[in-house]
Amino acid sequence: MIFSSLIFMFVFLPAVLILYYLVPRKYKNLCLFLFSLVFYAWGEPVYVFLMLFTIAFDYLAGHLITKYRENTVKARTVLVISICINLLLLGYFKYSGLLVDTFNSFTGLAVPVPDVVLPIGISFYTFESLSYMIDIYRGEAPAQRNIIDFGTYISFFPHLVAGPIVRYEDLAAQLQNRTETFEKFTVGGKRFMVGLFKKLLLANNLAILADKVQYMGNPSTLTAWLGALAFTFQIYFDFSGYSDMAIGLANMFGFNIPENFNYPYISLSVSEFWRRWHITLGTWFREYVYIPLGGNRCSKIKNVRNLAIVWVLTGVWHGASWNFAMWGAYYAVLIICEKLFLQKWLDKIPVFFQWLYSFLLSVIGWVFFSYLDIHKAFGVVAAMFGFANGTDNLGIYSLITYAPLLIVAAFCSSTLFEKLTEKLRKSGTVGKVIWSAGFACLFIVSLTFLVNNTYNPFLYFRF
Repeated sequence: MIFSSLIFMFVFLPAVLILYYLVPRKYKNLCLFLFSLVFYAWGEPVYVFLMLFTIAFDYLAGHLITKYRENTVKARTVLVISICINLLLLGYFKYSGLLVDTFNSFTGLAVPVPDVVLPIGISFYTFESLSYMIDIYRGEAPAQRNIIDFGTYISFFPHLVAGPIVRYEDLAAQLQNRTETFEKFTVGGKRFMVGLFKKLLLANNLAILADKVQYMGNPSTLTAWLGALAFTFQIYFDFSGYSDMAIGLANMFGFNIPENFNYPYISLSVSEFWRRWHITLGTWFREYVYIPLGGNRCSKIKNVRNLAIVWVLTGVWHGASWNFAMWGAYYAVLIICEKLFLQKWLDKIPVFFQWLYSFLLSVIGWVFFSYLDIHKAFGVVAAMFGFANGTDNLGIYSLITYAPLLIVAAFCSSTLFEKLTEKLRKSGTVGKVIWSAGFACLFIVSLTFLVNNTYNPFLYFRF
């Protein structure tokens, strides 16, 4: 089940909201837990048992870590075992096929490649489980005594299958004490509609152009650029749209979960881009990998090593294909160069060129992200920089057809859209009426697109 579906918006969501607000306080988490399991089992009934195993195992691990807190060796042993079990499950379901296929390529053998279906959201809820145990071990959060409350944290449907990645420390107190208000509910509803608009009106329509170019063998320079720009905006509105819907839904139930995007395409450096893009993933790797390795409080050589490890892992986390590892390495090189010398040079040039540098490198990065075949990715990048015919019929047709949509996408990915809408909302009664009517129209138009569009997946569901 996905948020941008009729059955979710008109059957599942009303049902869970009505029951949630009717049951007494002590049963609210149970209500969310059961509905979250239904939400997950809707598409993958078998893998709901894998999630239940993760919940039960990590709940027990958290209590054992607390029990042995005074005995550092035992507590660390439990932590290491629980981390290994979680990562082995993630590794088997996500990476076993890639590893066997790579082994066969290097050895010439024909070991059967496991036909394993990737459970939706396993990358997200595994990282959340790991944060739970590590936070307990560090003494930053208490072990959850109630397994239903812990199950609610892991399975809470707004952030279950594609984030944001919510650290246990950020949600622990809210599991016990949170306040549902009309204001929070309406803010959440508005945020959900913004995400729905991003997904249905922008991301899904940009995907049409991006997919056309992907299926071409040798695009022209114009077509390559249009395809790369289409995917650049598609993945932003797809993922940030999902995050908006997740944050809005959480607000409706009284929860506050972390922001995941902060206008990444206005960044003035690659490092800034990654402080604004998928913020919760960056925070997770910083807190649980980068800082434990020594962060930047070490020699330059070790700092370079730490950055390289984090960014290759970030790439691999996104998918079981070597193009993701290369994409992570691409950003590792860029960020390391900025840390060592490039940032000093960037600070001296005009702001426009800082932005252009950051944006162009992110567009090139998305080419390597979107093409599983690395050779094709290099071919597209080569075409973008003139190593192909300048134009073709598809490029000219696409430019005429999609230029307005790309301009709207660029406008909506900047801070201008939010500033204008906020200015309108605060401009008096007439402004508020226009603002409210605008949101109502966006919702109606989004529903129209939803009814007429049968292809409506989220990109990050496969990661």
